[in-house]
Amino acid sequence: KLVTFLLFTISAVAQTFTNPILPSGPDPWIVRDGGYYFLTVTTGSNLVIRKAKSLAGLKSAQAVVVWTPPATGADSKELWAPELHRIGGKWYLYYAADAGSNRDHRMYVLENGDADPTTLHWVSKGRLSSDDHWAIDATVFELGRSLYAVWSGWEGAVDGSQNLYIAKMKNPWSVDGPRVMISTPDHAWEQFGDLNESGGKRHVNVNEGPEVLQHGGRVFLVYSASGCWTDHYALGMLSLAKGGDPMSRGAWAKSSEPVFEGSAADGVFSPGHNGFFTSPDGKESWIVYHANPAANQGCGGHRSPRAQRFRWNGDGTPDFGRPISTATPMAVPSGDPR
Repeated sequence: KLVTFLLFTISAVAQTFTNPILPSGPDPWIVRDGGYYFLTVTTGSNLVIRKAKSLAGLKSAQAVVVWTPPATGADSKELWAPELHRIGGKWYLYYAADAGSNRDHRMYVLENGDADPTTLHWVSKGRLSSDDHWAIDATVFELGRSLYAVWSGWEGAVDGSQNLYIAKMKNPWSVDGPRVMISTPDHAWEQFGDLNESGGKRHVNVNEGPEVLQHGGRVFLVYSASGCWTDHYALGMLSLAKGGDPMSRGAWAKSSEPVFEGSAADGVFSPGHNGFFTSPDGKESWIVYHANPAANQGCGGHRSPRAQRFRWNGDGTPDFGRPISTATPMAVPSGDPR
């Protein structure tokens, strides 16, 4: 009976997990491929990938450094928001970097032809866009026979507002044609962004961290709004009209309220910079995001990656619910190894 009890207890433990996935790790991104989960987060100094057969296993997975930038140059400092995508049988890592000054942030791409992205066979493909504007948080998605890039950028040379831009791509490492703005922070809940700096006070409105979610023939773009240095950081959503052209701003409709925001009661503050993945059996939809464990912790290392399941409404839109407390056990994704 004792053996049976112990086996039952071990099985029960293996079937649940608690957030966070890691103690620290901003801008998380998870992709599943070949029976493995691959996780990337921002380190600032290099690009790392963790690999595990289960979501819970990412917590103890080795962080493999797959790219160390040059000591100097345009992409040598402040590497942010790496995203791993498999396109046409090859892996691509998209990230933002600068030469030591934030105003010089641009987006860059690496390529790897191996089946396993944790190998060290990454090759730089250079800058993603020839458009010489500040740009971060690149993501890519396919719709029909076209490939698109979406990112956060400035309209001009100053950072009073971060907008969302889209452009067609001629291949996975280069943008084809001009950018089109599809969202600017025009709702009150997108405009929390006061900064107190050595040079005085200033204000920045923010749309950033765009991520595309496709389901049932619908296309959604979920993004982070307001400054990450505030406790008002939250997720908003654009919905593409059925059959609409992604390159047309008028084809996108913005949610009037955040679709996912912090919960002080659950000890989750400033959730944002999300991604999406499905369970191994394809039956469940999951969101991954970062959040702080307490108020007023801003954009630093307190941010940790968390994941939870979400559901779909009858009208085909996603229902992300509310962020789950780190004290709450959750069932592991359906089909994960037990």
